[in-house]
Amino acid sequence: MTVLDKIIQRKKEEITSLKAKISIELLKDSEFFGRENFSLKESINNKSGIIAEFKRQSPSKGIINDKVSPLEVVSAYESFGANGISILTDKNFFGGSNEDILNVRNHVNIPILRKDFILNEYQIYEAKSIGADVILLIASCLTPIQVQDFTELSHELGLEVLLEIHTEEELQHFNSKVDLVGINNRNLKDFKVDLQHSVQLKNQLPKDVVSIAESGIYSIENFKYLKGKGFDGFLMGEYFMKNKNPAKAFEEFISNI
Repeated sequence: MTVLDKIIQRKKEEITSLKAKISIELLKDSEFFGRENFSLKESINNKSGIIAEFKRQSPSKGIINDKVSPLEVVSAYESFGANGISILTDKNFFGGSNEDILNVRNHVNIPILRKDFILNEYQIYEAKSIGADVILLIASCLTPIQVQDFTELSHELGLEVLLEIHTEEELQHFNSKVDLVGINNRNLKDFKVDLQHSVQLKNQLPKDVVSIAESGIYSIENFKYLKGKGFDGFLMGEYFMKNKNPAKAFEEFISNI
């Protein structure tokens, strides 16, 4: 069983438990459910193109940084020019929670991506209820039909969709309603990084698709290489979070590009 298989198995258990405790109708009554969302697709065309991520840990790296607060970090990300914020909400494998978004939503005025493993429509209502603007749909966890159905539901709720792919087979999950396509430089099954593989996949997408390079961007050289290959946006977390002061690391990175 791969790490991804373990994550999916655990996530299904979580969803069953959550649905028994909090109904969709209760989610609809939440503070943020009626708010007008920010558009990541529009935002990504301005400034750096960077979606800066708050991430405490990962299955491949273990603890990255569990000493800083989400509000402190994401506020700085915004002030130094991030186009969007990505926040991990998976607890068991990434050390995150829904509260990480809830605690910052009223303090930032840029799009927030809820980064998690979406397997059920319940999680889409949940994302809306906690103040997310965008959800991540991971092709390797879903069928093309699920991607289409989840995208339609997301749009009904005012959410945008970032579809993540990593293989040529997963190109079949793309549909014209998807707002952005993220190409993961890291294989979720063995966690190896291959930037050239991502470039090859990007070249097979329609030219007008907003493309996001995800994960494994460890240097300014990596960033400039991918930007030169036509990527519109860049989802970066570990590069900043591995520092004691992620905000300062982000500021320095922005000043050097």
